[in-house]
Parts: sequence; structure tokens; C-alpha cells
Amino acid sequence: MYISHIRNEGARLLEAIDELVDICKQAGAPGEIWHFKASAPGNWHKFDAAIERVNAARAEGLRITADMYTYHASSTGLDATMPGWVQEGGHQAWVQRLRQPEIRARLKQEMSGAGDHNEFVSAERILLVSFRSEALRPLTGKSLAEVAAMRGTSPEETIMDLVVEDDSRVGSVFFTMSEDNVRKAVGVPWVSFCSDSGSLAPEGVFLNSGTHPRAYGSFARLLAKYVREERVVPLEEAIRRLTSFPAATLGLQRRGRLATNYYADVVVFDPSAIQDHATFEHPHQYATGVEHVFVNGVQVIRDGSHTGATPGRVVKGPGYRGAVR
Repeated sequence: MYISHIRNEGARLLEAIDELVDICKQAGAPGEIWHFKASAPGNWHKFDAAIERVNAARAEGLRITADMYTYHASSTGLDATMPGWVQEGGHQAWVQRLRQPEIRARLKQEMSGAGDHNEFVSAERILLVSFRSEALRPLTGKSLAEVAAMRGTSPEETIMDLVVEDDSRVGSVFFTMSEDNVRKAVGVPWVSFCSDSGSLAPEGVFLNSGTHPRAYGSFARLLAKYVREERVVPLEEAIRRLTSFPAATLGLQRRGRLATNYYADVVVFDPSAIQDHATFEHPHQYATGVEHVFVNGVQVIRDGSHTGATPGRVVKGPGYRGAVR
């Protein structure tokens, strides 16, 4: 399977989808788009055409699918605001270039333009959430515009300075998407759902930085907002696209369904009560409404609390040559 975080989600979104489709045709392989979206306001109108591009490929018999998270903001590093040439050679080469006045001058000009290489929509739409340096952590949760104003530097200069000072890509949230397009994607039957995040907890070292609320709320948000409140899709369809559909897409054996001889991965929740609570301002908050969870037949959540059991196991897909069936 060809799984691609496609080349461009903005000005060249449609061309990037065409590229994925062409690769799948030539390879004779199914394809998955990680993660289906149209970035930056100037590109939001392209989302209908993006859906039609995939529909057309599927009508030709290609197995093209996609996944999404249930928010109108993405999350990556400040490197996403810069063209590729300045990042060539890896992190240290990138940081060294950002110290050079002539490169900074060229880069500032390119970053402030309307190129298709980056996600630099506006400083107000970029939220800074993760720093390595303790000295910079007080900036967590502030927008790039706020930090630029505090420092008296342009947004472009502030980005370059923060990357150098933190010696990292600086984890950030980008408010680049349209809520209308998110709603459209939720309604597309060949789109499954993801968190696109690690598994975190509101305690200990995890609190040293912010995060995107999708780490805690992506799936509960689907069931609360888009199923119960807005009725974009029926509950049964949402469950299919959370379970059996992605398991089948990835070729996972005996997963994703309540069936004889399948692994007993079971979630018991209250559809009238399930709710996400994580926000962009306060992301470290668990969702509620999930009462019981079984993993491989062992209960790990009982009445909303963890039992201490750890029955998880590595799930191997069809590409694993030593997989035990």
C-alpha cells in the first residue's frame, strides 16, 4: 500500500492528489492520503475538486482512501513555514543557515510571499505549543503574532530566531483549514478517522509542553460534535469508519469487528454523554463518556478508570514478512 502525506496540501493540492493517483496506477497498489485537507484560506475552495479527484480514481477501480482528524487546525513544526532549500542537509545545517544574515534576508522575503512551499498563512493563525528550552516554555500557548510583538521583530524573523534559540523545529498548531471542509470530509464514506498524535497523559513530563487537542479528543469529538450534535453522519457509519473500515484498509487480521475468532477489542461508551474536553488553550484534558474498554479480551478501562492491565500487543500488517497469522 502507498500511504502518503501528500506533497502539497495548499496551492498545489490537486496536483499532489494527481501524483498519488498516478503512483498507485503505476505501482498497482492501493493508496491512502494522510491527512485529507485543504490548507490556507486561498485553497479552501479546492476541496470539492479534491474529493472529486479521488471519486474519479475510485470509479476507475483504484482503491484510494484517506484519513482525517476532526479539527480545523493542523500541527507540525515551524519548518513548515520555510522552503525546502534552507532545510537541506538536516537539522543542524538548517539551524546554521538561519544564523547567516544573507540567508535570513532571502528567507524573510520568500516566507512573506505567497509561495506554495509553506503553510505560513498569518502570524495570528500559528500557535506555539512545544519548546525544548525551559527558557522559552513561557511562550507556550501564545500565537506567533503575540511573540513577535513582544520581541519587536517581524513574524518571519521571530520564526527564525525561535528555531535557532530552541534548536528545534518548535511544535506549532496551524489554523489553516475551513470548518466547512472538515464537515464535508466527515461525510465522505472513504475517509477514516485518526488522531495524528502520540498517546499522552495530563501529568508528569507531558505537561512540559502543549499539544494539539486531537491527542485527547479526536474520536470523542467525532461522536459528540459531528454525530450527536450536528448529525453529519449516523452513529453506525461513524463507528464503521473508526473500526472495520480502517482495519480492512490496512489489511489487519481479525481486527475492527465484533465477530467470532476476532481479537476482542471492545469499547463501551454512552452516545448521549461522550464528549471531548481538550481545547487549543487547555489541551491536556481527557474525553469523557467511555465507560469500559477491552484490549485483546482484557479489560483496561472499567467505569471510566484504568485497571492497570496492559494486554496490548504489536499489530503487524500484511507487509510484515515474519507475521504469525
